[in-house]
Amino acid sequence: MKGNFPTNKFAKIETPFYYYDVNLLQQTLDSIKTESGKYGYEAHYAVKANANRKLLEIISAAGLGADCVSGNEVKACIEAGFPASKIVFAGVGKTDKEINYSLSQDIFCFNAESVPEVEVINQLAAAKGKTASVALRVNPNVDAHTHAKITTGLNENKFGINLEMLPEVIKLIQSLPNVTLIGLHFHIGSQITDLSAFEDLCVRINDLQDELESTLGITLPNINIGGGLGINYEHPNHLPIPDFESYFRTFNKHLRLRSGQKLHCEPGRSVVAQCGNLISRVTYVKVGTVKKFVILDAGFTDLVRPAMYDSYHRIENLSSNEEYETYDVVGPICESSDVFGKDRELNKTKRGDLIALRSAGAYGEIMASQYNLRELPKAYLSTEI
Repeated sequence: MKGNFPTNKFAKIETPFYYYDVNLLQQTLDSIKTESGKYGYEAHYAVKANANRKLLEIISAAGLGADCVSGNEVKACIEAGFPASKIVFAGVGKTDKEINYSLSQDIFCFNAESVPEVEVINQLAAAKGKTASVALRVNPNVDAHTHAKITTGLNENKFGINLEMLPEVIKLIQSLPNVTLIGLHFHIGSQITDLSAFEDLCVRINDLQDELESTLGITLPNINIGGGLGINYEHPNHLPIPDFESYFRTFNKHLRLRSGQKLHCEPGRSVVAQCGNLISRVTYVKVGTVKKFVILDAGFTDLVRPAMYDSYHRIENLSSNEEYETYDVVGPICESSDVFGKDRELNKTKRGDLIALRSAGAYGEIMASQYNLRELPKAYLSTEI
């Protein structure tokens, strides 16, 4: 089974390009709002997954907040219509310029990751005569059982504050006049498909809240569980929308929120991955001694995930319904790592065929580069062509 694409309209568009299915994005957003709304949870879209301006406007109009990791992401969200009161700003290396801009916009919260950062936010807020709201990112030391390069919640990761340091950090913040501690922030990794990792996170948060109440006598108004929910890359046609029902039910069942506490989450990949596809054309079919190679006009400059993470993307020949043959699907970049998939079954393929690299809406367009002086890929919404 292949995806449903308007291939007759693709014929006149220069490849490679990103194609976004707006209807699927809207269905995904509706599912997030329905399932999170059952429990009064607030979702902030993780902008790093895809910052396409038109997608941001759709997500903003749906009522989600934004999770940003740079000053330019904060700016892009303000310009796309996200209310500042729903924008959180995370990241280990916020510059003074980024902090000052975010302070000037009165964003909801800084997710702070170290003592020096909190001290700088306090200093810059004081210079503006403001008080900044801060949530502390805590390392819960929970293994997300995912790729090493996208695991973020362990003690050896660069992110966040280790659990044993938290009481002293909280006492420091309470002594600073221009920051207010409003919550705790957690994020254990990305592309998590085993929900037991989130159950472990709930246990850790429950224990931590008990400890803070007993030792410091404090209960904070916001708990942010980060993002990380994965998608099904193998079967995008059968499972186009992630299981948000089970995801949010897990937290409702296992996390003991205190009276009045608000739970925040930061889905990114799960919002946009399945609605986006990289469309490419076959430049050559090369027959070797052992293998056949499909050489595309798209390379890792357009979609870097397979080269960077050894990631799987389903590959479909949209132009052929002939018998399947086995190919290595590669790009034109002058690097051996420019491979989208080895030993893939595709309908018999020839020069000029249209190829879809599926589930590429997250960490695809946003990570594109101009290595080899290649042009950045254009992007089209289903409503535009």
